[in-house]
Amino acid sequence: MIRILLADDQPLIRAGYRMILDSEPDLEIVGEAMDGREAVELARTARADVVLMDIRMPGVDGIEATRRIAADDDLAGVRVLVLTTFEQDDNVMLAVRAGASGFLGKGVGPDELINAVRVVAAGDAMLSPRATRGLLAHLTSQPEASPPAAAARLDDLTHREREVLVLVAHGLSNEHIAERLFLSPLTAKTHVNRAMAKLGVRDRAQLVVVAYQSGLVRPGNPQS
Repeated sequence: MIRILLADDQPLIRAGYRMILDSEPDLEIVGEAMDGREAVELARTARADVVLMDIRMPGVDGIEATRRIAADDDLAGVRVLVLTTFEQDDNVMLAVRAGASGFLGKGVGPDELINAVRVVAAGDAMLSPRATRGLLAHLTSQPEASPPAAAARLDDLTHREREVLVLVAHGLSNEHIAERLFLSPLTAKTHVNRAMAKLGVRDRAQLVVVAYQSGLVRPGNPQS
């Protein structure tokens, strides 16, 4: 059972999410928060697996709430899926850097939302196509930005882990990485997990940031 916390300051939106997600036998709503501060508290007390997080909330916003969840060792297993009206502004980068595992527009359909919750609960990243374009546009427009500390640890990766990191940055799933490199999906997932551990990142979304900001992958480069 995937335990879900809804964080949005609009009751009608929370009610809509609840109606969609409660219809699935493997999903359970365990709490609702009206702001970021309450979201952080409930993530702990309600033992949530996934937080559906709005960005623009009063007081502590969704970005700061995501940052607090990601920084709390007691909440290491909690994944944040950000939903917002704006998919192509700087909030994409801010959400990923804060530790979000997914970023979707509020206009997604019920099936897309349900799938996204399952994807991030499994430890993978979920970025909508528009959010991905926004993320890459941000990385392209700021090539001078200093790479994150994790980029300095690229040398710790094996040759295979670097290959896998490049393919993750190009948006390939574990299954597609396995096909490309003639591996089993389980082996591909193992390489992804090892790369995340060595680079000190929580999920695939942050792996993408490291790959681009370190210069290992550049926007527009063909997949290697």
